[in-house]
Formats: sequence, C-alpha cells, structure tokens
Amino acid sequence: MKRRTEVGTTRTEGGGDAAACPCGSQRPYGGCCAPLHAGVASAADAAALMRSRYSAYVRGRNDYLLATWHPSTRPLGLDDAAATLWLGLQIRRHLPAAPDAATVEFVARYRLAGRGGRLHEISRFVREDGRWYYLDGEFPAPAADGRAASPAAGG
Repeated sequence: MKRRTEVGTTRTEGGGDAAACPCGSQRPYGGCCAPLHAGVASAADAAALMRSRYSAYVRGRNDYLLATWHPSTRPLGLDDAAATLWLGLQIRRHLPAAPDAATVEFVARYRLAGRGGRLHEISRFVREDGRWYYLDGEFPAPAADGRAASPAAGG
C-alpha cells in the first residue's frame, strides 16, 4: 500500500501543547505526539513512530529519540541539533513487512546555517514487546537527474 502525505512545520520555541504538532497531523501537539514524548502512549505503527520522532527532532527531545531507537543500533548520544530548523515532513510510503516489522520512506526538509537541505531516508522499524523502535535506515541513491530514486515497491 502506498500512501503519500506532505506537511510543513516550523520550529517554535516552547511550542506549547496547544500549538500545531510538528508532525503535520493538524492536531494540537498535546493531543498528538506529546503523549508519546512523555511516555504515556506508544506509537500505533511505524509511520506514527516516524512522525513522533520527527516531532522530537523539531522540539529537541533527544531523550525520546534515544528511547525509541532500537538498542542494537542506538548511538550513545546525539549531537545537539538546535541550529537545525526543521521545515516539513513528507511520508512517501509506509510498508508493513510483517506484524512486527515495517519500512517507512520519508523526506524531511530543513535549514542549517542559512542553507536548505533534504534528508531522504528509507527507515526500518521493528516492534518488540508491543513497542515500535527505529532500527536503521539507508539513503536512496540519486537518480540520473539528481533527485533521489524511489525504491521498487515491496523492497
């Protein structure tokens, strides 16, 4: 199943619970990713975890990013990315591979030191003990025209 959505976000200092959620759901942060970030709710699927992780990057929630990173691939720590302005997230596809495994292809747009950029990744997720974790990801090879190539369906 192929699903494509694009959202735009901007980093908001403080960005209380009533502010729009950075993940692009059009819901207030307090009723969307905040419960996941606080540990009182779990992501329903890999795409929801991807969105909540993007929101964690926007809001500087390194604790959540590390907690949702699979222990087998989790780094010891994360660089402070406060200088990165996250501009938007596009989920290109969410492919459940098995009941406890899925792939999410996404593009996140950002600005760093005045220059725009795109992070295009095909991420693998696993579910253990009812919780989804980010496992790892790969960057698709650029196509001949310089744009990132989309992987074949089911890959």
